[in-house]
Parts: sequence; C-alpha cells; structure tokens
Amino acid sequence: MCKTHVLSVQSAKAPFEKTTIERRALRPDDVLIDIRFSGICHSDIHSAYGEWGGGIFPMVPGHEIAGVVTAVGSEVTKYAIGDRVGVGCFVDSCGACEYCLRGEEQFCEKGVIQTYNSLDYDGNPTYGGYSQQIVVKEAFVVRIPDALALDAASPLLCAGITTYSPLNKWNAGPGKKVAIVGMGGLGHLAVQYAHALGAEVTVLSQSLSKKDEALRLGADHYYATSDPATFAELANQFDLILNTVSANLDVDAYLSMLRVDGTLVNVGAPSQPDQYHVFSLIMQRRSIAGSLVGGIRETQEMLDFSAEHGIIPQIEVIRADQVEEAYERVLRSDVRYRFVIDMATL
Repeated sequence: MCKTHVLSVQSAKAPFEKTTIERRALRPDDVLIDIRFSGICHSDIHSAYGEWGGGIFPMVPGHEIAGVVTAVGSEVTKYAIGDRVGVGCFVDSCGACEYCLRGEEQFCEKGVIQTYNSLDYDGNPTYGGYSQQIVVKEAFVVRIPDALALDAASPLLCAGITTYSPLNKWNAGPGKKVAIVGMGGLGHLAVQYAHALGAEVTVLSQSLSKKDEALRLGADHYYATSDPATFAELANQFDLILNTVSANLDVDAYLSMLRVDGTLVNVGAPSQPDQYHVFSLIMQRRSIAGSLVGGIRETQEMLDFSAEHGIIPQIEVIRADQVEEAYERVLRSDVRYRFVIDMATL
C-alpha cells in the first residue's frame, strides 16, 4: 500500500478537502503513475454534486489523467519508469467477453470499472485523478506521444476520445457534411477532429460569439441556432450531426437538418428525457444514436492522431485550491475550453 494526497468530497456538494488515501500495492501487471495533470470533466461535477445518483463517498473525481510512470510490476512489458502515460474513464474490465475481446472495454458485459465512483471486482471503491498518484493495470494505461504536452493531453483522455470515437464510427471524412452542436469543451475538439478527418464542418452554436475561434480550429461554416432561419436554411444538409451539449434540444428541429440516412449522435447527456416525433425519422430514414467513449485501443489511436495532426484542447491550468471555483465557472460556461489541475499544487 502507498499513501497519496488527494482532493476529495465527503458527500454530495460538500467542499473539497485535501486528504490522503491508500493506493493498492503494485500487482505484477500494475503501473504506478505520478499524476502531473488532471482535467476537469463536466461529469466530475455531476458526480461530485450527486446529480446522477449512486454516488460513492468520499469521492475523488477525475478521469483525465496525465503523468509519468514511477514504478512497474514484475510482469509489465509495455511501460518503463519515466514513460509519459495517461489514464481515461475506466481502469478494468473482464477481458473475456465479446466486447473486451474486440477492444471495446467500455461495453464490458461484466461491467467496466470506472476510474472513480465505482467498485472494483473485489468491492473496493475506485478513486480518480484529483490525486498525486494512481495505480492502474498496464492494459488500461495509454502512452502520451512526445508531441503532446502533458497538461494539454489530459482532457483528451475523456473529451478527446468522446468526440473522436463517434466521428470515427460514423465515417466522418471526405465528402461528408458534419455539424457539431456546441462549441465548448467537447465541441472545440470535435471541430478539430472532423476537420482533420476531411469532413466539411459546420458549427451550430447558440450565438455567434465563438465564430472566429471555430473557424480558426477548422470549421468551414458557423451558424447561430438562436436564429430561427438557421434551421430552414440548413434543412436536409448533413450526413452527421454530433451533439455535444448537455441541455435538451428541439430534437425535431435538428433532425430536419439531416439528409436521407443521416444520423444525430448524442455525446452530451441532459438530465431530462428528450422528445421527438417519429415522423422526423421515418420520412428520411434518419437515425438517433448515442456514443460513450472508446476502448483502450481507440484511445491510443486518438492520441496518436492528435499528435500527428496537432490537435490539442484549449486549456486553463489551475491550482488544486481553485477546483470549486472552476466548477462554478464551468456551470456558467466561463471557460475556454477545459480546466486542468496542476497536481503539483496539491
């Protein structure tokens, strides 16, 4: 066992406290990582505030982890001390079901073990990246390319793979018209990925306030959804719409912008159910879909792709004592576009 300093909340909406926890002793296939940076994801806020139910407290959030290997188990072959690595949204799976075997551990039939707010297969709670160290099985660690700075790489472990994976699966690429709903932490990365994949990219945002940034990141077009004329102008235009926002949309209005066989894919998760008319689907053979994150193999692919194409999130690095303020700012949409905690300040 090794003790490590963490930021934790004792109950839903409680203030963060600096405390210590014990990480497990290294098993033969484990990697010990000194965490240098931990990104703040909106799901951290939902979890720490108890908004999704089932919270396990005390809770140490964080699943956008970037750091350096400081020790390895006796059977570890992929990593050595000093390697730059990352850990994303989950840290274990059964490894034997059809989904694990095809590299989609996020759909593990036994139940994937999340990086925090989860119970491992021995019944022990998992604690996340708002911490100075973490112990993770080698198979659930990814390598961060040298071209990516560790602070900028950390949000890619959730926000990056959350947007890259559906664009990859629904074949965003040359000849495809792709719309990104929202220009926030997820959306600003989705624009970069869709552009690098070769699609014609349109941003659909509430206002025109982020137009210049979107165009600079690779968008070809930008429309304000607050303008009712936007939906009429863009009717039957897109092969794929990727919805990155957590607010409920007028689903029928967005479906109207899809071509025949077009798909609206949701990665944002509103707390209330969406509503739509089935005729919005059947008249043009449209689809509504959802996407989680990618498996370990695809996460590594995303990191390598990001390094190759210079795709990095825009971040604001904060101290450990600024996390509560950062949460409040996220809820006010007062960030361009992701907060990252410098864990050295803990």
